[in-house]
Amino acid sequence: MSEEFGPDFISITDEDGNEFELEHVDTIEYNGQVYMAFFPADTGEEGGDEEETGLIILKVVDVDGEEQLSTLDSEEELEAVYDKFMELIFEEDGPDNEE
Repeated sequence: MSEEFGPDFISITDEDGNEFELEHVDTIEYNGQVYMAFFPADTGEEGGDEEETGLIILKVVDVDGEEQLSTLDSEEELEAVYDKFMELIFEEDGPDNEE
């Protein structure tokens, strides 16, 4: 992903009606499904929970012809997609990380 124009941010609303902003990190296609990785954009505000500041992975789903972001269906799916994102992140860092 090119950062020539700076990071991309989106606002999403969770199932409880809470709105928050995410910074888009990368998008991949894995097993025929599109996944997007984000970091919370508003970390450190109001004494937020540090456990929630990690990588957030959502999948793109089609709902009545409209693309929407959704949580992943299982822990296994989350782990597999997380591993793929980590592979890409370390590839971008260069060959020095390979042993």
